[in-house]
Amino acid sequence: MTSSLQGWLELLAVKGLGPVTYTRLINRFGSPDAIRSSNLRALIEEGEISPSLAMALQQPLPSEAQEHISKELKAVQAGRFSILTLADPQYPARLKTITDPPPVLWCTGQLQNLDQQALAVVGSRNGSHIGRTFTRQLSGDLAALGFTIVSGLARGIDAAAHEGALGSSGRTLAVLGCGIDRLYPPEHGPLRQRIEQQGAVLSEFPMGTPPHSYHFPQRNRVISGLSLGVIVTEATSRSGSLITARMALEQNREIFAVPGNVTNPLTRGPHRLIKEGAKLVENPLDVVEEILPMLEPSFRDHLEKQQLALQSQPSAPSLGPEEQRLFACLSLEPVSLDDLISQGSYAPSEVMSILLSLEIKGLIKQIPGLQYLRMSIG
Repeated sequence: MTSSLQGWLELLAVKGLGPVTYTRLINRFGSPDAIRSSNLRALIEEGEISPSLAMALQQPLPSEAQEHISKELKAVQAGRFSILTLADPQYPARLKTITDPPPVLWCTGQLQNLDQQALAVVGSRNGSHIGRTFTRQLSGDLAALGFTIVSGLARGIDAAAHEGALGSSGRTLAVLGCGIDRLYPPEHGPLRQRIEQQGAVLSEFPMGTPPHSYHFPQRNRVISGLSLGVIVTEATSRSGSLITARMALEQNREIFAVPGNVTNPLTRGPHRLIKEGAKLVENPLDVVEEILPMLEPSFRDHLEKQQLALQSQPSAPSLGPEEQRLFACLSLEPVSLDDLISQGSYAPSEVMSILLSLEIKGLIKQIPGLQYLRMSIG
C-alpha cells in the first residue's frame, strides 16, 4: 500500500502536471508506475502531453520532494491522516466524475457511503446574523433528512453550515484550501474536531501547504464536485461562492440560492443566481423537490420516512402570555430595548425580566447597544 501510494505522490510532485492531465494519464496507462516507466513517444502520443512534460515525468524527483513524500508516508503510518487516490474504493464516487478530480485526497475523520447524498452550502465570510441563522437552520434540517452538508470551514456562512449539520447529529464534510495538517482559520480548531467526529476534513494539497488565496477557487470545485447541488445563502456579487456556483454548473450540479433584502449587499450574489436560473430556496423542501429525481431509490424511500422529522422537531419552550407578546415583537433583525418598552404596556423592569427569561430559554440573544434578536427562524 505504501509503495503504491508513494507512486501517486511522486507523480503529483512533477511540476506542470495538473489534475486534468494526471487523470487522463491514469485512465490511459492505468497507474503512476506505468506512466513513469512508459517511453517518451507513448507518453506524448497516447497521453497527449508535451515533450517537455513527458521528459519531466521520466526524471527523478529532487531530493527535497522525495524527503517531503517520505514525511507524508510516515505521517500516514502514524495515523495522523489518510490519503486516498483515484484508484482507492473509498475515493468519493461523485467527485470522481468531474473533469478535473484531485488525483490525491488527504483526509482526517471518516468518509462514508451515505456521503454520496451530499449538498454544499456556501456563502460570505462576513455573513449577517440573519444569514448565519437561516444557514444553520437550513443545513440542520437537510442533515436531519439524511443529507451530508459540504462546506469550506471558512468564517461566517461556511461555519454556520457545518454547525447546523452537527447540531442535528448529521454528517458534514469540510474542504480545505491548505494542507491537511494546517488549520485555517485558526480559531476553528474546536469546530474542525467536531467535524472529524461526525464526518471528514479533506484537502487536495500536500502536507504543509499554506492557505494561499489562489488555493480557494481550486478548493471550491471540490466542494461542488462532492455534492448533488450547491446552495448559496449570502454572498456579494464578487464572492468566491459564485465561483463555486459557476463550477457546479460546469459539473452539471444543481444551483440553489436564498433570497433576501434587496438593499443588503450580501443578497446580490444569490439574487444574481436566481436571475440566471438558480432555484429559489425558502425551506429545505424547495431543495428536496428539485433533486428528488437524482436520488437513489433507497434514499428516496429513506427521505419519505425522514420528512416527518421536519414537522416533529422538538417545539420551543412553552411561553407565558407576556413572554409570547414580547417575543412576537422580536425578529432576526436587532430591536432596541427602548423600542420594546415603547411597544408594550409593561414597565421597563418588567420588560427586562421577560427578556431575561427568553434569553435563559435560548430563544433570544442580547447584543451590544442593548439590542435583542431571535436565535432561530420562526
